[in-house]
Amino acid sequence: MPSAMSSSEMVRGVQERAARALPAEYVADMDGWWLRHAPRCSWWIGTVLPHGEVEQDALVRRVVAAEKFYAAHGAAARFQITPPACPEALDTVLAQRGYRRQGSLSLQTASTVHVLEQAPTGAPRVRLDGQPSRAWFEVWHAVQGHSGDARGEWDMLTRVQRPSAYARAVIGGDVVTVGRAVVDTGWAGVFGMASLPDARGKGAARSVLAALADWAAGHRANRMYLQVERDNSPALRLYERVGFSEVCRYHYRAVG
Repeated sequence: MPSAMSSSEMVRGVQERAARALPAEYVADMDGWWLRHAPRCSWWIGTVLPHGEVEQDALVRRVVAAEKFYAAHGAAARFQITPPACPEALDTVLAQRGYRRQGSLSLQTASTVHVLEQAPTGAPRVRLDGQPSRAWFEVWHAVQGHSGDARGEWDMLTRVQRPSAYARAVIGGDVVTVGRAVVDTGWAGVFGMASLPDARGKGAARSVLAALADWAAGHRANRMYLQVERDNSPALRLYERVGFSEVCRYHYRAVG
């Protein structure tokens, strides 16, 4: 992991950009901790973003306050733990309170120019839209949309306030691979990458990433980031091939 890129300020900034690109239905700022509730979306959109230092004797009180926020919404608290940006003792405190570790994810970054340079030749054409289309959403939902309600996920996309691009690679008139990017203060986040099985290995995903990089460059975003599960080997190989590298790892904590 490149230590120069792993400062808490950079990691915190990127993860907060990601939270704006995946906006929850309800958000409360509790002294720098973002309490997010998204009842109809994939569960990770509604997790606590516990950034910033907190005094040791105040940490449990802060956790309890977060738990009360979620209880008021009829939900249980989940915490996103990104070590460079979170209080050092938080993971231990949550474990002691019965929160179990979930998932292992990689936060990765790349130069926009480098991603654009990896565009494959002879790959499917890519179309870009400023808003999600039904064709885009249907492919994404068929591949990735099993963790939330379709209506809720669509509504989440309509809440995004930053400039966005929805890319779709087309083969024979059919949308086969999709992805989206959101520009936020010099960075472009990549989300929603999904390929139908018949499209894999044909350069469609690389073409989508290159198209999003080209769009990002036009919006003055010199850096790109994405979040990927560490056990998703095909995705990890794809992102490495186009120039992404890991900045840090993170996970979640939930009760039960």
